[in-house]
Amino acid sequence: MAPDEWKIVMADSIILEDILALTGAAMAPVEAVLQAAKDSLTTMVSEEGRVSGRLIEQHQTAAHGLAWLATYVEALRQMQNWANRLQGQGNFGEAEQLILQIAFGEYLHHIAGGIPMNQGETVRLQEMGLGWGALGGFQCDEVQTLMAQGNTQAARTRLVALMQEHNADITVGATGLEDELEMIRAQFRRFAVEKVEPYAQGWHLKDELIPMEIIEELAEMGVFGLTIPEEFGGFGLSKASMVVVSEELSRGYIGVGSLGTRSEIAAELIICGGTDAQKEQWLPKLASAEILPTAVFTEPNTGSDLGSLRTRAVKEGEDYRITGNKTWITHAARTHVMTLLARTDPDSKDHRGLSMFLAEKTPGSEADPFPTEGMSGTEIEVLGYRGMKEYELGFDNFPVKGDNLLGGVEGKGFKQLMETFESARIQTAARAIGVAQSALDVALQYAIDRQQFGKPLIEFPRVSGKLAMMAVEIMIARQLTYFSAWEKDHGQRCDLEAGMAKLLGARVAWAAADNGLQIHGGNGFATEYKISRILCDARILNIFEGAAEIQATVIARRVLG
Repeated sequence: MAPDEWKIVMADSIILEDILALTGAAMAPVEAVLQAAKDSLTTMVSEEGRVSGRLIEQHQTAAHGLAWLATYVEALRQMQNWANRLQGQGNFGEAEQLILQIAFGEYLHHIAGGIPMNQGETVRLQEMGLGWGALGGFQCDEVQTLMAQGNTQAARTRLVALMQEHNADITVGATGLEDELEMIRAQFRRFAVEKVEPYAQGWHLKDELIPMEIIEELAEMGVFGLTIPEEFGGFGLSKASMVVVSEELSRGYIGVGSLGTRSEIAAELIICGGTDAQKEQWLPKLASAEILPTAVFTEPNTGSDLGSLRTRAVKEGEDYRITGNKTWITHAARTHVMTLLARTDPDSKDHRGLSMFLAEKTPGSEADPFPTEGMSGTEIEVLGYRGMKEYELGFDNFPVKGDNLLGGVEGKGFKQLMETFESARIQTAARAIGVAQSALDVALQYAIDRQQFGKPLIEFPRVSGKLAMMAVEIMIARQLTYFSAWEKDHGQRCDLEAGMAKLLGARVAWAAADNGLQIHGGNGFATEYKISRILCDARILNIFEGAAEIQATVIARRVLG
């Protein structure tokens, strides 16, 4: 097809085959840049024929740049797959084409000129040892057309006009998921609109725990047993269903969307590493929310360096006594069981001496949050993500039954935890999408309602441009997350894709919240407006479940093989 035959949406015209051919042709040049970066980094960080952790750290910016570049390439690949699926279903309409062309137009520019790792750090190809020659493939007509015409003000304005026309739709653009998952989405969207959104701001401002009534209703809806096998009292549904549920509940309030994360992590630990007896004992209770779990891993001086944990578990007869300190423990007070990581081999200096315990405790009250003998806790006051509260915990000869050693064998704790990271990061990416969508929801409505200089804010190009880019990047992060969930559901290793989804999703959530607040102007800085809470909630996503810098290192190592 000749360049003058290609059509990019500039107003409301659309030719489906042309844009898909255009974006499809752009993938090979993008993948060639990634391969050149991989080759360059391999040389940069290898010694004696092997990739060196020391050299990756020495060239950290370059390595993290490779991680971001690989994330962009996978994101564009999944956007192309999404568009192809929609076309096959007859659902690739004008909004979807606009999203696709804007996504490619913007991300191709980022790859060529610099990828924003955050608001203050942009990584360029030169950091990875590449010159302009690496962009030789970008000189083709397809890439040049997308870069010149894909993401224009006209395209962004038209997308926002469509968003206003279809404001009853749950998502901007079709997701490409099957009908059953969209029915689940609609169910939990209704719940969030009726039971969560009207109260979330009050819970946040008063720093209140999410009411038990909400937890009980979520339990009745099956949230806590969503992916637990039916034989253990769960629904045995897919990770994709978990993503959709987490997305919509987090859109209402990240605290509510994160309630299921506790059970997801605990259940995954037990399913992957527990004995048959432990599965039979704990999984049905987790599925029904008869017991609520919390994850107790991080320590004050370790952060992401779990291999250096100091909390120790000493065996006394058949049982254990645990002593040490933990921090950033979410929902610790009113839970019944802790998945607790401790050192059982006092002579070990790394992760090989760690074991995981199902440590039982008595749920606390507001007056006495930690009534169980051998443990104490202090609340950590936080900016956002408040609905479950954060605590620093102290353990002093805290008793744990020997039968509650996960898997019944010492020294397996770190490996057991690593096996849960795929699901945890997919779930966190889903929460990020929900928070980003929440920011778009409130910013769009504010831009429609707020009048300035005689017209609504949404009629100003830079306002509509912000809203359009929110919608586009939300879809990019969404498709990358759905793909990682699909891989997990089909038994494929997906730690790389799950990490990419989490890395990109967190950045998208923060950008959406920040731009949403900017659209609100001074009002956005007032605590009475929802966007102020959403901004605080969005900020944590780049830190927990693996800080962005740690996540980028993990991705780079995997990309380099």
